[in-house]
Amino acid sequence: MATSFKNDRGEGDPDLTRALERLDGLVDWERRARSDHSGRLMRQSVAPARALLDRVGAPDRGLRCVLVAGTKGKGSVASLIAAGLRAAGEREAAYASPHVERVNERVRIGGRDIADRELAAALELVLDAQLAAEDAGAEATWFDVVTAAALLAMRDAGVQWAILECGLGGRLDSTNAVEPELGVITNISLEHTAILGTTRAAIAREKAGIARAGVALVSGAGGEDDEAGRAIGEVATEVGARLVRVEPPAPSTPIAERNRRLANAALAELGYAPLEDGAERDAALPGRMEFGRIGPTPVILDGAHVPASLDAVLAELARDSRLPGLPTVVFGCGADKDVASLLKVLRGRVDRVVCTSLVPGPYASPERLLDEAASIGLPAEAAADPGEALSMAAQRIGTQGWILVTGSLHLVGATRSRVRIARENETR
Repeated sequence: MATSFKNDRGEGDPDLTRALERLDGLVDWERRARSDHSGRLMRQSVAPARALLDRVGAPDRGLRCVLVAGTKGKGSVASLIAAGLRAAGEREAAYASPHVERVNERVRIGGRDIADRELAAALELVLDAQLAAEDAGAEATWFDVVTAAALLAMRDAGVQWAILECGLGGRLDSTNAVEPELGVITNISLEHTAILGTTRAAIAREKAGIARAGVALVSGAGGEDDEAGRAIGEVATEVGARLVRVEPPAPSTPIAERNRRLANAALAELGYAPLEDGAERDAALPGRMEFGRIGPTPVILDGAHVPASLDAVLAELARDSRLPGLPTVVFGCGADKDVASLLKVLRGRVDRVVCTSLVPGPYASPERLLDEAASIGLPAEAAADPGEALSMAAQRIGTQGWILVTGSLHLVGATRSRVRIARENETR
């Protein structure tokens, strides 16, 4: 699937459009099956990203880098750390993935999405390096190139700190080509099991691959009594990292507070003050507990894609008195997700589910989702595409109720333009 882009005027920027067309000629593991369940897995390696960085002058060497891994919340935590540094007067940038609507969202410099011209220039330089490479860089993927371009653009913008969200895992992720001054692990749930492992301990070891000797590793993934927390501790000991455990919050703790605690622990390790009031607003990312409306109908957009995350989202929204009754859910997810468990989280907590998909790509079909829902007694219907699903949901609830779009940030991106996103301080 080609990456679409529109600038703020609603027109494609020609330089960025050309760069994205070149970029889309590379393998994009975000938009294709990462495993065909026959032993063929996506290639993971830091070597292509490292080779590209070296070919364009190793821009990361002049940056102070923080790596943030984890199952849920890593983009928000990275953005909060960047906000804390910005409040302290530091020149910072954050790198996140995936983007929801615009590829520029992946690179935020000083709290703002990178400009078209700067992103296009960085992409063209790295793409030229990839084309000329005779080493590992020749095998670079879409994500390798974007990661290297992000770091190049950050250096050229005079950034001091680069806060980098890992794309998948940690040990073999493109972002791990840098040498960080701090590592952060938010939490661990079962995800990408064909790639990362089938237990929380195995997945934790992969994500803890961002650890470095003599460098602090802040972890919110549990202690020695938890299999993931124990595995992270083992990796930290093996490499000589200094493990800083953040006590897991109570289940009722709001998601924003969980993220704030981790960000504050990271900032403390870097020698900076805790986040100021209102930091969450300044650091907000698209599609993370984002509020909007279709007409008078409230719509919540959240890309939760593992059962634990979806459970936390539903629990928090259920406590919001401004969202009465049960939601109608527009749901779609990757084919490699735990579809049955995700739908079980919804059962009894929603009015109905409108199942949909994005095509082409590695997504569960509406028919598969509908069959799974029927098997557990979850009221559901199918829609061919996200736009139709959102329209169906709005029609079903009439003048009462609200809509939750969830299961995938890609699904959120496919529906977000149809939702009027709430302005700052607008009440729900």
